Amino acid sequence: MSLRLYDTMTRQVRDFVPLVPGCVSIYLCGATVQAPPHIGHIRSGLNFDVMQRWFRYRGYEVTFVRNVTDIDDKVIAKGREQSTEWWKIAHANERAFNEGYDALGCLPPSAEPRATGHVPEMIEMMRGLIERGHAYEADGNVYFAVTTYRDYLALSNQELENLRQPSGDNETGKRDPRDFAMWKAAKPGEPSWETPWGRGRPGWHLECSAMVHKYLGTSFDIHGGGLDLIFPHHENEIAQSRAYGDDFANFWVHNAWVTMSGEKMSKSLGNSVLVSEMVQRWRPIVLRYYLAGPHYRSMIEYSEESLRDAETAFQRIEGFIERAVERCGMVDAAPEVPLAFAEAMDDDLGVPQALAVVHTAVRQGNSALGADDKESTAARLGEVRAMLGVLGLDPLDEMWAGGGSQGEELTGVVDALVALVLEQRQAARARKDFATADAIRDQLGHAGLAIEDTPSGPRWTINQ
Repeated sequence: MSLRLYDTMTRQVRDFVPLVPGCVSIYLCGATVQAPPHIGHIRSGLNFDVMQRWFRYRGYEVTFVRNVTDIDDKVIAKGREQSTEWWKIAHANERAFNEGYDALGCLPPSAEPRATGHVPEMIEMMRGLIERGHAYEADGNVYFAVTTYRDYLALSNQELENLRQPSGDNETGKRDPRDFAMWKAAKPGEPSWETPWGRGRPGWHLECSAMVHKYLGTSFDIHGGGLDLIFPHHENEIAQSRAYGDDFANFWVHNAWVTMSGEKMSKSLGNSVLVSEMVQRWRPIVLRYYLAGPHYRSMIEYSEESLRDAETAFQRIEGFIERAVERCGMVDAAPEVPLAFAEAMDDDLGVPQALAVVHTAVRQGNSALGADDKESTAARLGEVRAMLGVLGLDPLDEMWAGGGSQGEELTGVVDALVALVLEQRQAARARKDFATADAIRDQLGHAGLAIEDTPSGPRWTINQ
């Protein structure tokens, strides 16, 4: 089965055929950094992290570009609200986004360009569009004339006659209210750059077209982003780039939202759940399982209960891995994932079906453990690690296991202390003082530790 992806432009699942054999180029619309990220923002990064991991597993050389919008109306407005420089707002929140991506195990992009670093490329694109008759200057603004591009709105499937184009303040001089701003004239107290049409700053849409052209060329494989970007952002990117002469994206892939009470999670609605807060309450690997587990085109209705269910499901996987390692020692990931897992991932990145294969292997592994079948246990452990590795969820990976950190040292100290207490419990059991043994177990339970008696002796885990 060939790898297939749902293409928003054609509204169907299509076979993925790369433009360059053996290579895949991906551009993801990243953060607009006016505020710290909530889990809805990070979901997009996770979905496309899983995508690039699967392409890498399938043997592709991946070029993954994820931009940062560090200048726009929202960033400037936030600076005014907080009585501070816009660039301080942008930089602090860019760092917060990267900390969120790192905490949830996202691989770094090949490039992460900022809008403010690509003004010359934007000027060059505007100049070309004006020369071709697709754009015009008015009052220091530069607008794209949408009626000059005949396929405008093909992505969002709207009618031009009914279009209501979002517009910002002071967008004066438009020849048609449906035209959109590529460049905005300078306003007092706002950042600006010199151009042939006067000082101003980028419009939201132009930056991505300019950066795609610079980093991925005139054509590339996949353009990604959230559903909310289909219009106006991605629609306007297509118009600019193709009117400029670029073929642009071959596939359009959009992830669904994280919702609360049926509404899209957003800063403006005041219903966001910040990543920095969530990782204090939930293990990052559990958050990754929760956000990356549903199909990328399915909405996630956030609730504490659903997160607890995800935690319980992931603990079943971890429990098998811990017991299997105790029985078999450390087993490397298998060189290949099971066929059913690969088929699920090839079918439009079917992560829910792929996780079902993981849980089936875990059940089989637990049965092998119960039968003391070391060979089958080790085989299932290798398969589970291979599948989880593709999804960025292998708890034995150094990304999650740590490497000489203070947390690892603290675990060693706790392990030694608990071992002393368990020796006392074992001694009580040996002299048939079961009341004392049970009391020790209960006291450890109240302290947050779960004790399990195994054929190789008692073992402890943190009681989630």
